[in-house]
Amino acid sequence: MTGSYTTVDRVVLAIGGGLAITGTVLLGLVETFTGQPYAPVPLTDDAGTVTATPTVDPALRTGLVIAGTVVFTVWGLYRVVTTETVSDDRAASD
Repeated sequence: MTGSYTTVDRVVLAIGGGLAITGTVLLGLVETFTGQPYAPVPLTDDAGTVTATPTVDPALRTGLVIAGTVVFTVWGLYRVVTTETVSDDRAASD
């Protein structure tokens, strides 16, 4: 393994990282700057009336992070399968 990334590797890393960062950092900042509530569920009063809901659906944020994790996992498995290993004979001769 040479440790260098191909163009495909860079694209996959950018997509996976973009999904994960969008789901956590960017949408977290949107939630923070739009004000209260910071809870991931709708807030209700004593009568059960919904008084406030989150700006971004938590399922969307979770889905983006999971999609990024799946992209990283598939890429990692691809790298494991496609990289060549150094045999014992070659390693001993170095």
